[in-house]
Amino acid sequence: MTNYLQLLLQGPLHFDWRMAIMMVIGGVLIYLAIAKDFEPVLLLPIGFGAILTNLPLTGITDAGGLLGILYNAGIQTELFPLLIFIGIGAMTDFGPLLENPRMAFLGAAGQFGIFATLLLALMVGFRLNEAASIGIIGAIDGPTAIYVSSKLAPHLLGPIAVTAYSYMSLVPIIQPPVMRLLTNQKERLVRMPYSERKVSRTTRIVFPIVVTIIISFLSPKASPLIASLMFGNLLRESLAVERLSKAAQNEIANVTTVFLGLTIGSTMTGATFIQPTTLLILAMGLLAFIFDTAGGVLLGKLFYWLSNKKFNPLIGAAGISAFPMSARIVQRFAAKYDFENFLLMHAMGANAAGQLGSVVAGGIVLAILAGSF
Repeated sequence: MTNYLQLLLQGPLHFDWRMAIMMVIGGVLIYLAIAKDFEPVLLLPIGFGAILTNLPLTGITDAGGLLGILYNAGIQTELFPLLIFIGIGAMTDFGPLLENPRMAFLGAAGQFGIFATLLLALMVGFRLNEAASIGIIGAIDGPTAIYVSSKLAPHLLGPIAVTAYSYMSLVPIIQPPVMRLLTNQKERLVRMPYSERKVSRTTRIVFPIVVTIIISFLSPKASPLIASLMFGNLLRESLAVERLSKAAQNEIANVTTVFLGLTIGSTMTGATFIQPTTLLILAMGLLAFIFDTAGGVLLGKLFYWLSNKKFNPLIGAAGISAFPMSARIVQRFAAKYDFENFLLMHAMGANAAGQLGSVVAGGIVLAILAGSF
């Protein structure tokens, strides 16, 4: 009887307050996913994974356990982020960017938060590889943040991934105050005609191939990321493999998202997550999002003056990687001041550029730092 009670109590005896807190946090993530619709496809599996990994003695995160196998197969090999990028590429329309190539500059400005946050993280005491991993939250692109941090600072993968995806769901709340602060009424009311330039099918097909080649030459470390993104886009634009394109957008992306979310949740153990470092990462992640939006809007303001006040600087806010969410936010924000001001397609061009910019920025960070630690 005594042995039976000892076996029965093994779980509770190995359970501590940090595990309890992490299970509550997992429950909160599930609540936000279901009740508030905040990035539910990721927050829900992340939340459940956080609960699983904090149950004592289950062995689920061991090398032979479910979450351990998923982590080794999908995170350590970088497979999951790359598969997600194929799906993202298949869902992305680069047409608005090809119609108005100058939007590429806004996509670059939308990555300002990466490098500003990297410097800030160094100032508060993080090592260079850790600071770079925290800065990549500013890519506002979950797969890029996971890919880079898993290479440079895998011990910070949990808080970085959770911060990135949590704030991505809050972009509609984070961006409008920054746009309001940095623009005036006159700038917000600028109307811009749509380009009548038509992008040929040949251009759409050649674009992902050329981008892959150029970026791979300039930043080889970014090649896996950009190649996955552009391959997905090539599936979409070829119009010859509709079944594969739909599979990339749906089955592949959905299954990978489930495994990725559970695996991220498995890194959220009480012992590693509940510490001051996590709070600092959360704070700097928020600053990274704010800096990104500010960088895009400020470059938009420069375009406003260079174009003799014919460019709406709000479009710069869409130069981040949250595609197409940020473009829609810009459109809704502009419509509050002029219901007939349609900026969506312009913003989509900047947003598509931001998607490319985040991948390139991640590759630059890896090119500079990978192999140094």
